[in-house]
Amino acid sequence: MQRKDFLKNSVGMISLASIIPAFNSCNKEDAVDDETSGSDTSDGCAVTDSETDGPYPLYNSRGSSIQRTNIADGKPGIPLNINITIRNVNDNCNVVSNARVDIWHCDKDGYYSGYTNSGYLGTQNNSSEVFCRGLQYTDASGVVKFSSIYPGWYSGRVTHIHAQVFVNNVLKLTTQIAFPEDINTAVYNTTLYAAHGQNSTKNTSDSIIRDSLDNELALVAANSTGGYDLVHTIYIAA
Repeated sequence: MQRKDFLKNSVGMISLASIIPAFNSCNKEDAVDDETSGSDTSDGCAVTDSETDGPYPLYNSRGSSIQRTNIADGKPGIPLNINITIRNVNDNCNVVSNARVDIWHCDKDGYYSGYTNSGYLGTQNNSSEVFCRGLQYTDASGVVKFSSIYPGWYSGRVTHIHAQVFVNNVLKLTTQIAFPEDINTAVYNTTLYAAHGQNSTKNTSDSIIRDSLDNELALVAANSTGGYDLVHTIYIAA
């Protein structure tokens, strides 16, 4: 599947205050396979779509410095709990233990760590930073968990998380994780994110995500602590 190159600009900022709208928690049985609620595609058993690893993969700064659960590094933002399950389509879609999962995403203002990048707040030199980057190894249930902040957006792209899955140090998949539009809208209306406003690029028009919503759109729901919980399943061929 061919993918277009994309822009890397803009995003949002300010301070915390707004009330986060309540969304019902989702479980696998209740999940609706549409763009509003998200989906973990748990009823299917096909390899998740492969995507570009850009922007800003930071291959030279992986290892112990980002092998951690909390990847926010003190960055302001609405808390986001990330729960990713890895399954193997070559093993009846059973879970994969001890798989390495690397993730990275922009901060609430659309800037990545590890690089000098430009956005709506101007140019930032984040070359010495590793915020919003982490790696973990799946447990016996095939799960990795991260604590982060809800990502912002930058020009030309929707809200997303980059992910790579390795088995025995061999890269098996590079993919991305998308967020439901209604929750993006709610988050970007809060005081903390409102300075940058709403993103005009949507999941259905994004050059990377638009043809992969059936397997790259996560389940995201508000939790009782004022943040959000993201649940997603990535299917690999191992």
